[in-house]
Amino acid sequence: MAHPKILEVIEHDVCTSCGACVSACPAGAIVMNKHAEVRDPDNLELYVKGAAPNVCEGCLTCARLCPVIDGYEEDEFANVKEFFGAKSTIQGQDGGVTSILAKALLETGTVDCIVGIARDGKWGTELIIMTKPEDVDRTTGTKYTYDSVLSALREPFEKYDKIGVIGVPCQAHGARLLFENNNDKIVVILGLLCMESFYHDIMTEKIVPEVMGLDLDDVVKMDFGKGKFWNYTKDGEAHSVKIPEVAHYARNPCHNCCDYTSVSADISLGSVGTPDGWNCVLIRTEVGKKMFELVKDKVEIMEDPKPGMDLIQKLAKMKHDNNSGHYLEVCEKFTFDECGIH
Repeated sequence: MAHPKILEVIEHDVCTSCGACVSACPAGAIVMNKHAEVRDPDNLELYVKGAAPNVCEGCLTCARLCPVIDGYEEDEFANVKEFFGAKSTIQGQDGGVTSILAKALLETGTVDCIVGIARDGKWGTELIIMTKPEDVDRTTGTKYTYDSVLSALREPFEKYDKIGVIGVPCQAHGARLLFENNNDKIVVILGLLCMESFYHDIMTEKIVPEVMGLDLDDVVKMDFGKGKFWNYTKDGEAHSVKIPEVAHYARNPCHNCCDYTSVSADISLGSVGTPDGWNCVLIRTEVGKKMFELVKDKVEIMEDPKPGMDLIQKLAKMKHDNNSGHYLEVCEKFTFDECGIH
């Protein structure tokens, strides 16, 4: 029986659920978001977030695509070529730069599709394959609940030649590993800044009603900023609690993640280090620089935003300091030694 390394990642509950392995497994032995009481190796639908050893062919593709096994960069700013603030006229979480970039990529035919996440009316997530600029409108706004973005790539890999990915750090990392080891159809990766994410039921049944004291139906926007978790309601009011009151509810893999700014992306985007209503933009690769040229005349640029890179680096250090010990402790438990902070 094959024993792929990702089985240990799953067993130690540090699988980020990025979905890279799902999209690339040649045997189709890995499935996510499926639930069943009985596991039948001849029925792949019955496998939950992991490998089916009786079906696995032992190629170890999954291990080459796993962000947890690949490890983390000690300095996640070493590849930043440019940093600035930007905002567009598109309505988004802040400056709408991710949305206008995605639209431009599709309008110009730079990509055939973009894989990302949309949100339903109950703050649930839905994987979406965007093929038209208007599809991007469904994805605006930050979602703090998680979905396995890269697991949606199996069909696009078969149908399209030029694919874009929008995702948080573990998804950007997985997409980069897919590109380098498995499929060069990924032509651009847009990464989002992320401190942690939450399971949908924890956000909707615990954090919003109990910690925040709000009716989920009244919430129109969520945000992290200025040391607090904010919920904005239909009446125009802003409600907040200090981040430590909700941070411990994050998914366990998030407590082991040592990437805040999506170091593997071509362009990283967020709302930190810039004034309200602006996005921070970190250009990391020549591909990213070329892609941003598509919207440079469509957005307003702030060359030296405040509080600037200092705040982003401070928050990245905070994430590293909080999580690196947990991650390295798990690495010691693995039977392989590739993982670590490099």
